[in-house]
Amino acid sequence: MSKVELKGYMEEAERPFNLRTALDEANRCLVCYDAPCSKACPAGTDPARFIRALKFRNVKGGIETIRENNPLGGICAKVCPYDQLCQGACSMTGIDKPIRIGKIQSFLIEQEEAFKMHVVKAPAEKKEGKVACIGAGPASLTCARELAKAGYSVTIFEREQRAGGMASYGIVPSRLPQKVVDHDIQLIADLGVQFVFGHEVKREDLEPFDAVFVGTGLWDAKIPSIEGAGLPGVYSAVDYLKKAGTEKEAFHAGKTVIVVGLGDVAVDCATTAKLLGAEDVRIMYRRTIEEAPADMDELKYALSLGVGITTGFYPVSAKGNGKLEIVEAAGFRDKEAKMTLSADTLVFATGQKAEKLDILDDLPISGKGTIEAQENGFVSGKVFAAGDVVNGGQTVVQAVADAKLTAAEIIAYLEKKGV
Repeated sequence: MSKVELKGYMEEAERPFNLRTALDEANRCLVCYDAPCSKACPAGTDPARFIRALKFRNVKGGIETIRENNPLGGICAKVCPYDQLCQGACSMTGIDKPIRIGKIQSFLIEQEEAFKMHVVKAPAEKKEGKVACIGAGPASLTCARELAKAGYSVTIFEREQRAGGMASYGIVPSRLPQKVVDHDIQLIADLGVQFVFGHEVKREDLEPFDAVFVGTGLWDAKIPSIEGAGLPGVYSAVDYLKKAGTEKEAFHAGKTVIVVGLGDVAVDCATTAKLLGAEDVRIMYRRTIEEAPADMDELKYALSLGVGITTGFYPVSAKGNGKLEIVEAAGFRDKEAKMTLSADTLVFATGQKAEKLDILDDLPISGKGTIEAQENGFVSGKVFAAGDVVNGGQTVVQAVADAKLTAAEIIAYLEKKGV
């Protein structure tokens, strides 16, 4: 892999706002009295308020609004599905184009980092209660921030070597730079949250804690049981993106790559392959583009890199002599249609599922393998859960929203226990 290719992979695809362009965009805001954009944010980030602050050049106030409401304000600024949430609800839609809320939020978070602001501080006096969080993904990070802000001691156990979960290991850096993830995490660590990395949590690790939060996400890949699924060159999306992000120069993206699926993760895989030097990258999707769940702006970016799309087909076998060489596909709606493609890399971006968590007794598990928790995140005993491991895989901002609710429930539980 050349340094040029790695540079393209690591750099953001879109140029961020500067003060002038951020102010220009904020000045387009209609300053709605009953702002629909704020109502549409699951995490309660309150975009109407931080846009209004910027509009009146109160950069500090805008930063405070974001950070107080959303522990992962930087991450969400990059990966939220805005067109379906706040921007989709913007009153400017239909009059002109909606306010670019995500880019304004990113600009304000950049100012927070530049001026080393610490909006949220832990109380001087710690409370006695101790909480363990399993996994260091968005849900656990959010829960930990809320608990630390309330004065509780929190320890996050993470089997990987860094925090962030899918934000660190499952999203291409050109869409979500690692420095943005690290900034959000550092502000949480600065509140006194302890991280234990490279550790597969054990039952005895959890005994000293008054409450346990499970935010392990979805890391078990869904790879169809087709012929040749075990051949070298066949990956799950999670493994492919993780290897790309951790191995960098040592990672071989493949020469001819087929990515199965057309959600955001599939687009990330295709973009990653292209940016890391693959000559021919093709997305294969069984339905139509109109039915695809992927963000259209991200898909347009992938197409601009030369990624191709084949719709109406799905793979039925992978063949090769000791390594992947050929992918055979069949028509999804046209049952008679067949197709054979040469490929040395096949990536299944067809979803993930929760791994079995056997360190806790009697966890109620759904038929989909997710933890069955109450709406407030309570599971049983002293165990609570939220995020993808409960909802089956949604957005980062939804994980933040659910974990905030669960953190409030944990606080109520600890107060009731008197710790």
